[in-house]
Amino acid sequence: MSLRRKHARRALFAGLAAVSLSCVTGGPRTAFRFFETPAPDDPWSRKIARWQVRERAQDVSESVVSPNGSTVASGPDRTAPASGQDLRTAYYAFRAEQKRALARSMATWIQAESKTHYIPDGPYDHWATLEETLAHNGDDCDGLELLTFHFLLDNGFRPDEVFRAIVFRPSDGQHHMVTLWFENASDPWVIDPTGAMVSGMPHLSEVPSWVPIKLFTETAEFTVGGPGLSSRIASHTVP
Repeated sequence: MSLRRKHARRALFAGLAAVSLSCVTGGPRTAFRFFETPAPDDPWSRKIARWQVRERAQDVSESVVSPNGSTVASGPDRTAPASGQDLRTAYYAFRAEQKRALARSMATWIQAESKTHYIPDGPYDHWATLEETLAHNGDDCDGLELLTFHFLLDNGFRPDEVFRAIVFRPSDGQHHMVTLWFENASDPWVIDPTGAMVSGMPHLSEVPSWVPIKLFTETAEFTVGGPGLSSRIASHTVP
């Protein structure tokens, strides 16, 4: 990883702010701390690590090379003059708009495809790799989510702003897999491959009935902190 990317990654993690969500029942608001180091006995770590090893070991038959370059999150060091004619302001606004449009298009596409390519695992919850999902012509939420995760990375989204996320619904103890895009460090966009959590591409703050508990990629793993979240992770069996 280049020194510039290391600094950008550190800056992103250091600048992550907390997002406040209120539960559906009107309970207290929760401040999430997205990128905490997992506890040594975190029940999700072993499952995430097994998937990471298998995902890195498999190649998809046709891959897309991600273009290099900065994104909105690593934009200009100084604010451009407030002017409708300012090229810097217009360029960054256009680029942000195009990234959001691309992500929304992916959300619409994957939620439509899941209607015909959703395949439940059965009694054992197997986390597929991207190649397994494509070879089997479908999978459940954790396999279909990989199409979104890889699509965004293949199309220039930085690896330190796109994460796989395990979300949890306290009302019934259900777990689900979605993609979180941290365009906003404190309130990421949610892309749910099946629409079971939400349709479209809302911000996480717009889906208060679900809470994120884990974030990970092919090489990294983080625990989401916040009041009561650690006890919720520990008190539920990993599927």
